[in-house]
Amino acid sequence: MEEYKKRLSVMLAETGALFFDRDLILKDGRPTPYFVNLGKFNTGRLLLEIGSFFADMLVTTSLIDKIDIIVGPSYKGSAIASATVAALFHYHGHDLFFDYDRKEAKKHGERSSSATLFVNSSFFNGCRIFIVDDVITSMETKYELVEKINKESNSHGFNCEITGLGIAVDREQTTVVYDNQGSVILDEKGSDPIAEFTSKTGIPFFSVVGIREAIEYLYSNKISLFISGEKRAIDITTKEEFDKYMETYGRE
Repeated sequence: MEEYKKRLSVMLAETGALFFDRDLILKDGRPTPYFVNLGKFNTGRLLLEIGSFFADMLVTTSLIDKIDIIVGPSYKGSAIASATVAALFHYHGHDLFFDYDRKEAKKHGERSSSATLFVNSSFFNGCRIFIVDDVITSMETKYELVEKINKESNSHGFNCEITGLGIAVDREQTTVVYDNQGSVILDEKGSDPIAEFTSKTGIPFFSVVGIREAIEYLYSNKISLFISGEKRAIDITTKEEFDKYMETYGRE
């Protein structure tokens, strides 16, 4: 397990960004025994930390050689994109552009003559773009961002390549399954959203750490995290509950 994966796992536990509790519900309506909230990385030190995890992954895997611009979807992704380029320069000496999308194109001020969907207007012909974000529940925001990048590129006559999508923590789960009335069907696996995304867009997927390896590292090393409001090491009951959840909803 790479050192940056271990460091992220520990920081998730220490900050409370990863925790276990009862009656947790995901955005898609499914129950979950754990939750990941990277909004807990909310100080200058912690923001630089999250950027360093992405930076280390990009350098260690040599992805850095295929990137000119780091792009994050608004809003959490924009902070991660800026933190990543800062960490790349600070720790590794790579000085890259970063950008993030607007909710609607700007049509006034310095961009009044050419509406743009991205705040920093950093795209250029031949640029190579890497997308970063926190976690994945559904891929909806990622598809929307890819569409915006393509639209921005086309509107300026640029030939831009998206070289990858990277997230901090991969929940490693399948999509939700609904019945004809739109209610969640429990204990049933859906499709693999990552495989579908890669198949539809041709964009490879990367994560700083997968949830299985993060939990296994914390469990094996008896590292404390919040469980039902109490900070303690993962006990066998909590671990078995997590394993059962991944068996039910996890990707292969």
